[in-house]
Amino acid sequence: QVQLVESGGGLVQSGGSLRLSCVASGSRFIVSTRGMGWYRQATGKQRELVAGIVGPKRIYADSVKGRFTISGDMDKNTMFLEMTSLKEEDTAIYYCKRTIGAQEFWGQGTQVTVSS
Repeated sequence: QVQLVESGGGLVQSGGSLRLSCVASGSRFIVSTRGMGWYRQATGKQRELVAGIVGPKRIYADSVKGRFTISGDMDKNTMFLEMTSLKEEDTAIYYCKRTIGAQEFWGQGTQVTVSS
């Protein structure tokens, strides 16, 4: 079974940068990934898509477009989220997700806190 582990979260000042990583392990079928991405959930709010990869396509939430960059190949075990010009509104738990076949796998999340 696939395991996803996020890292790189922490406390940062407004305008700062963070680089999140997500490492997948536990299955030879990781190379069969159909899609993967980053989501976040702020306190009291619904989880939302931040950035995703489906084949050659990259998508971003309007709120992060131009500031965040997702990278990684679907047949590789690691993906990243480069975050720049961070705002207080970016404070949330960030989760990585990978879809293999019809199954979705989630990491346990990493906390990002942006202070002003």
